[in-house]
Amino acid sequence: MCLFKRMKSIMMAELHGALDKAEDPIAMLNQYGREMEENVARGQDALVRQIFLEKKQQALISETEALIAKRERQARLAVEQGDDNMATLALYEKSLQENQLKLYMEQFKAIQQQTESLKEKLQEFKGTSNELLHKRILLSSRANVARSIKQMQQTAISFNSESVVKGMARAEDRILLMESEVQAFSQSLQPHEPSAKGYVNSSLEELLQEELQKLKQGSSRETA
Repeated sequence: MCLFKRMKSIMMAELHGALDKAEDPIAMLNQYGREMEENVARGQDALVRQIFLEKKQQALISETEALIAKRERQARLAVEQGDDNMATLALYEKSLQENQLKLYMEQFKAIQQQTESLKEKLQEFKGTSNELLHKRILLSSRANVARSIKQMQQTAISFNSESVVKGMARAEDRILLMESEVQAFSQSLQPHEPSAKGYVNSSLEELLQEELQKLKQGSSRETA
């Protein structure tokens, strides 16, 4: 049972750690930033495709207008040549192309409206994205400051002043001991000058005193 409890505790700790990491404010802000950049890129791609479609439709209109003008010239030439059948056929094809041109123009107008709408939305989204980007930078700075302060607070809470004082006292005692050892070693190296009394006994000292007195008396006579 104890083993299962430990395994459960470890799994819960890992789960909470993963959740804390997933909910990390910096990571969340970075993820939101990437999503905004991706949305802007998708909108830009959509606008490129829309502009391409608009240009393609415009080219189709130009081709149809050129074909209408060609059929009109053919009809006039056929009339000048007295070929009514050819003139009628050219006018018929001209009528078909004019109807087609009308449809193309309506489609082109709708495409232009869609393009303008997409441009406005993309511009609006870019503005919002820039605002969110600046806000993300500000929030990232605030999160870093808050995290640093939190770490310092946690360090202060875990800081045990009594143990530190005791540790410093032990260090000071150790330093004093080292200084004492150095001082004792230095004193042991100094030469020792023993007194004369340390080398003679009492009888020898009396003899030495007598000899000293004799020397003094002899010195006095010579002086006199």
